[in-house]
Amino acid sequence: MCTFLFNHIALSVKDVDESIAFYQKVLHLKEIENTASNSKTRWLSLGEGKQLHIIPRPDFEVKTNKAVHFALTTSDIDSFVSYLKELKIEYSDWLGTANKDYVRKDGIKQVYFQDPNSYWIEINNDV
Repeated sequence: MCTFLFNHIALSVKDVDESIAFYQKVLHLKEIENTASNSKTRWLSLGEGKQLHIIPRPDFEVKTNKAVHFALTTSDIDSFVSYLKELKIEYSDWLGTANKDYVRKDGIKQVYFQDPNSYWIEINNDV
């Protein structure tokens, strides 16, 4: 039987430069070389060999809901939430209560916010 490891997330976006700037500013992701093609798709490192691929689709309508999201973890979620406030980025709990975090039954704290294309991102402290 095959085994699998996570490799990358790919997002279709209207404006690649705007999305790259957002992810670099908010999540401090470093841009890395797109080794797959000479396209305008740009890559960001998520660490440990994992990547976020930003694919230009200026005429593509992005449909999102909070149940379709990706999650990143940090050991200092409170500092990250303070940083979101500093950047004036709205965040919410799972139910959509503005500027509120949520602590799951297993004790993991989480918040949700959206990127410029309305993709949902969860940040939690499940380190």
